[in-house]
Amino acid sequence: MRRSERSYGAPREVRRRPGRAVAALAAVVACAALAGGCGIRSTSVPVDAGAAPSRMPCRTASAEASAPPAGSVSVPVYLVCASQLVTVERTVEFDESRSGPLMIAQELLGELQRDPEAAERRAGFSTDVPAGLRVTGAHKGDPEGTLRLSEQPDDLPAEALAQVVCTYADSESLGSGGSVLLGGPGNYAPRGYLCTSETKSLPGEVPTLGAVGLS
Repeated sequence: MRRSERSYGAPREVRRRPGRAVAALAAVVACAALAGGCGIRSTSVPVDAGAAPSRMPCRTASAEASAPPAGSVSVPVYLVCASQLVTVERTVEFDESRSGPLMIAQELLGELQRDPEAAERRAGFSTDVPAGLRVTGAHKGDPEGTLRLSEQPDDLPAEALAQVVCTYADSESLGSGGSVLLGGPGNYAPRGYLCTSETKSLPGEVPTLGAVGLS
């Protein structure tokens, strides 16, 4: 009877083990299914898929088309959205056809400095133009059409400079051929700054035409 007890006692412990093995195998299969469910091989090499796409719409709900109030005009200004420059329409209280270039430049700069409206913020818009920045007219000897900023243009944050350049370059009264002449407060010669499609998509770099000689 001792032999039979030993022979019957051992299998009872052995019978429990296959159940554990099956459960462990099922867990491994489940993990493999999760990893390969999309038909993509796992790899230990890091893959750079680029920056995640922005969910910012960069577009505000269009209001009903209406003429601007008397003594005002609708103008486009460039704000930053999803690391790019995108235009928004602003209504400013002056008549562009009767205002001088300096007044237009000052009004546009003020719009660039103004905090985006609630709808613009929801759409992802922001501005990098410093609140203390000022614009004045040309110095003596500057080429016609020069605008002087209270800071040297190249000392501004790159996106702020791109906003100013593209907003001014798009104005018929200020820009010429997609460029604008800007200088700083000192005696340095003004330079021609270009607003290109690359400037709008990558506002970290603003191409220039080089310094314009003083007369």
